Amino acid sequence: MWSTSCLDWEERIVEGRSLIPPPLFPDERAMTWFRDLWIADVGCTIGDAAAPWALDFASSIFGALDQAEAKMLIREFFLLISKKNSKSTLGAGIMLTALLRNGRPSAEFLIVAPTVEIANNSYQPAREMVRNDERLTKLLLVRDHLKIIEHRTTGSTLKVIAADSETVSGKKATGVLIDELWLFGKRANAENMLREATGGLVSRPEGFVIYLSTQSDEPPAGVFKSKLDYFRDVRDGKIVDKRSLPVIFEFPKHMIENRAYLDPANFYVSNPNIGRSVDAKYLEDELIKAQHTGAESVQVFVAKHMNVETGLSLRSSRWAGADKWADAADASLTLASVIDRSEALVIGVDIGGRDDLFSLAVLGRVTDDQGRRHWFAWSTSWCYPAALQQRQSEASRFHDFERAGELKIVSASSEVYDDLVKIVEAAMESGKLCGIGVDKEKPGDLADVLTAAGIDVDEHVRGVSQGWRLTGAIEALERSIEDDLFKHCGSSLLNWSVGNARVEVRGNARLITKALAGTGKIDPLISVLTACSLMLTNPEPQGSIYNQRGLVFFG
Repeated sequence: MWSTSCLDWEERIVEGRSLIPPPLFPDERAMTWFRDLWIADVGCTIGDAAAPWALDFASSIFGALDQAEAKMLIREFFLLISKKNSKSTLGAGIMLTALLRNGRPSAEFLIVAPTVEIANNSYQPAREMVRNDERLTKLLLVRDHLKIIEHRTTGSTLKVIAADSETVSGKKATGVLIDELWLFGKRANAENMLREATGGLVSRPEGFVIYLSTQSDEPPAGVFKSKLDYFRDVRDGKIVDKRSLPVIFEFPKHMIENRAYLDPANFYVSNPNIGRSVDAKYLEDELIKAQHTGAESVQVFVAKHMNVETGLSLRSSRWAGADKWADAADASLTLASVIDRSEALVIGVDIGGRDDLFSLAVLGRVTDDQGRRHWFAWSTSWCYPAALQQRQSEASRFHDFERAGELKIVSASSEVYDDLVKIVEAAMESGKLCGIGVDKEKPGDLADVLTAAGIDVDEHVRGVSQGWRLTGAIEALERSIEDDLFKHCGSSLLNWSVGNARVEVRGNARLITKALAGTGKIDPLISVLTACSLMLTNPEPQGSIYNQRGLVFFG
């Protein structure tokens, strides 16, 4: 029996101890081949240049093969490590060794990279390993124009490809290495693409797949997020999967919270090659430059060089409320808990088109013993398939939100409004609902839907001006976040929309927009701000705002 979890990883990684279990079947022959491979740009062998962790990782892969049964007992390997830690060279050496020790005739080994440039980062070291060894040049044929290395005796090949649906379809590979998985996470079709690339393992009991990656410079998405979450759970013992081995060089939670990753003394935690391929002084200098440039540069630095997962996209023109947004998250906030905890409720609605998001926020208020008013926000959204087609670069992210239960992909508007009516009715039944805010310029058919459901539109719906007229709500929400008087449900969709928010100053007013964020959406945040605009009128359930009939416009 064996385990691939590492329950004490936080202590191990800080103490510099190995995160990798010993090999099940030590294969010294394969490791001799591996250690003897020549690294051209370093001028020595892998055995002389590699840190212990790299040798342990290779040994765990080669040692997972039960040669008596010709079967890999561990079939999936995941390595997350900071930039410049020789990840691609390590991968090239492992795959070349796999080609050398393979006994299956005409077997195919693949290194799959998201771009041609990244493919070259793996192919060139592998090619030079062959060219700098007389034994290997006799045994292996390098086909430079095809990026293929062929075993002259078995006819087996190692091929390096830049992935797309055409180049990987129909592959029957025995071993596959996926490089820079984080970039695949940004592709809408990446999951299907990688399934095609690894499909041959079904009929190859000795087959394996290796995922290599640095952390993403944006919040993890798509296939990268799903793999990262899964392998973290295997590492932490939440999922028992002896056939999957995670090796994740990242900071423990308490060091993330204390921002200990900004202390050069701790750079080694996510950079096990420090003092080898990673220069500590270089990292210190780059951090100083990033801090001088601004939050966005620091965010990219810590993601790529410290493996710190990006929570919000803190760009230079970001909304000020984003800086402490993560601190305001409260995962216990559900629709039911917001309704239960609040003395007054308002609902903000941002109605999108068929290629957009339709978002809703429920904002609750409660007054504490010191007379301070606390706000609680819960958010949900809907979209049509057209939104995914229009924004294919974000499609994988939208599917992540769907799996998390934060976004519902619907085929008809009736599905949206059925859900919306249920939310409104739940708030009304509590006796705490004070109003439903909607953009007065784009109310859509909300009034008709609510009327059909028996809800008095004149009594409940409020038109809220958008654009610069939300300045009061923007500033009030910023103050509430700063004073720790605002909590939100912490949904990844809401967090993403906050990260996409940019601020434009127009005179004395400030406008939140996504104009500088490409395809990023801010609709969930706008629904929260619309609700905040209503809450600023100090509404009371069954109080003064219901004494005024007709549609009331704020701003």
